[in-house]
Amino acid sequence: MSVDAVGTERRGRGARKAARRKRDTAMLPALTRRLAPVEPLSEEEVERVDDAAMGILENVGVVFRDPVALEDWRGAGARVDGERVRFDRDLIRGLIATIPETFSYRARNRTNDLPFGGDRTIFVPMTGAPYLRDLDGVRRAPTLDDLATFHKLSHMLPCLHSSAHHIVEPMDHPISHRHLRITYSSMKFSDKTFMGMTTSPRNAEDVMEMCAILFGAETMEESAVVTGNCNGNSPLVWDETMLGAMRAFCRRNQPVLCSPFVLGGANTPASVAPTLAQLHAEALSALAYTQVIRPGCPAIYGHYLSTVSMRSGAPMAGTPEISLMNFAIGQLARYHGVPWRTSGALGGSKTFDAQAGYESAATLHAATLAGANYIWHSAGWNEAGMHCSIAKFVVDAEQCAMAYRMAEGIRFDDFGEGMAAVADIGPGGHYLGHPHTLENFQRAFFMPELFDNNSIEQWIAEGSVETPERAADLARGMLADYEEPRLDPGVDEALRDFIARREREIPAADALNQEH
Repeated sequence: MSVDAVGTERRGRGARKAARRKRDTAMLPALTRRLAPVEPLSEEEVERVDDAAMGILENVGVVFRDPVALEDWRGAGARVDGERVRFDRDLIRGLIATIPETFSYRARNRTNDLPFGGDRTIFVPMTGAPYLRDLDGVRRAPTLDDLATFHKLSHMLPCLHSSAHHIVEPMDHPISHRHLRITYSSMKFSDKTFMGMTTSPRNAEDVMEMCAILFGAETMEESAVVTGNCNGNSPLVWDETMLGAMRAFCRRNQPVLCSPFVLGGANTPASVAPTLAQLHAEALSALAYTQVIRPGCPAIYGHYLSTVSMRSGAPMAGTPEISLMNFAIGQLARYHGVPWRTSGALGGSKTFDAQAGYESAATLHAATLAGANYIWHSAGWNEAGMHCSIAKFVVDAEQCAMAYRMAEGIRFDDFGEGMAAVADIGPGGHYLGHPHTLENFQRAFFMPELFDNNSIEQWIAEGSVETPERAADLARGMLADYEEPRLDPGVDEALRDFIARREREIPAADALNQEH
């Protein structure tokens, strides 16, 4: 058995399969970033963009297509003309000042609790895919069992901090019932934090009730246990569905991502700086509304970023402008002292190929270097979000682990021992057998499991296995080894009873927003 350049043994596929039985699936703590975030805007440019956004809020205004929100804004002192709301900048700044800069997520397993905000980052899988690429590489409609597969993998992959919610849409269940089954799957198959459905206000209320069963209503008053997402309709519109769901979460003191949906050049100006000003205005208006609903409740500056191809009109990922906007949005969020969300491993490729890898790596590393707190869509995303690939899911998770290690910065805890090794070895020697190397090689340099760095001869001898096949093999092994973190039987029964009651009450009609 030979040894490679960093002192690890080269092993065949059989040996690797045996080794994975010892896999450490314990979740990594929230990343504490030691690298300074990339900040392309000068202080004057940050203030210029913020001032322009405030001008949009004061003079252009934002449409709130929701009578409850309009009445709330009247009571808060905004100028309401029909559905258009205009805000004094001091009102916006005063409301946003009440958003906590940091808070903590409470998980079902308390060892998976997460401090959040400030210099902390968490990685969250993708959600919303109407298709998947399964372990055989087949693109097809997902089922509830497929969703469970992704929740199990999320539970076992150390650098994923959440099981999210509908990673893939369970097409074998009525749309009007899916939020119940999706939430239960998130709760059942993982004991990490998770996300809650916001597809209608009533659906969001159901999620809140299920969280109260799992954690207790009193706990929800004290801790964040779930995350919602509310997308804006850029340019400058928030609708009744999202605002009603936002109220359901905020009234129970649970955080929402306030996320303008940017298709740069289509629903924003065809230029980065004006796009930033519009996005910033949209996000600030929603963040401020969370504080009208409940002062002091946690909220997260969000966005979804894409640029549009001027050739085809299709959304693009991994472009330089998306990275630049991520860097700048981080500056704008920190300027107001609020935590912020971005998207991680985005890609537009139809298969798990070089395009998928390049685009996802570019986006993920830019999000990490931007200092984002909540990196959503960090695993599985492909085909502009139309499908989630199981193979890509596990490779993306390893990429998150690599980004995590990078952002931890350079360690100095063994600096003295390393320098002593230099003196011991001297000119012309090697370090492979030195005690410092033997003690530190496993942590000194990240060694990807899913990328092959062996010689071409060794690779051929082991079957010429490419990354997608290697990743699918890993996923099969993980699923075979999965151990369910069982719910308390009484809690499980209460959740099942709630789901059964709500499914009796809700017509099983394929109407997405029938209830709000």
